[in-house]
Amino acid sequence: MADSDLIKLYSGQILALATDIPHRERLAAPGATVKKRAPLCGSTVTVDVSVQDGMISDFGQDVKACALGQASAAVVGGAVIGRTLAEIETARDQLRAMLKDGGPVPDAPFDGFKVLEPARDYRNRHASILLSIEATAEAMQQALQANCA
Repeated sequence: MADSDLIKLYSGQILALATDIPHRERLAAPGATVKKRAPLCGSTVTVDVSVQDGMISDFGQDVKACALGQASAAVVGGAVIGRTLAEIETARDQLRAMLKDGGPVPDAPFDGFKVLEPARDYRNRHASILLSIEATAEAMQQALQANCA
């Protein structure tokens, strides 16, 4: 990777997000917890959710990832409260399409993922970027199932 590519990939916006991740504290009594790991780089994200009335009412995450994974977790943390499973799954699918297929930026309130568009060209970074939103979707599915049981 050339120096100019690294500068483009690790922009000031990405680094700013990486240092200011919302909801960085784990929940004391979550409805569900999911830990995801990106095998290639070893990044991990553990997500806790509480769900009320079909929406995320509380959220916490422990992020041990590269700057791109941290920036992605910051976008998720800033947008996740009050979202339904359908909204989370749509954001996950849109982010995946943006990275892997050159699709558009995810819809608001997840449009903060725009800052990660330069990572499209770096497939080895995609798994880390997807960790937080994938863990959130899975945790929400589990919390909803537990609420129905």
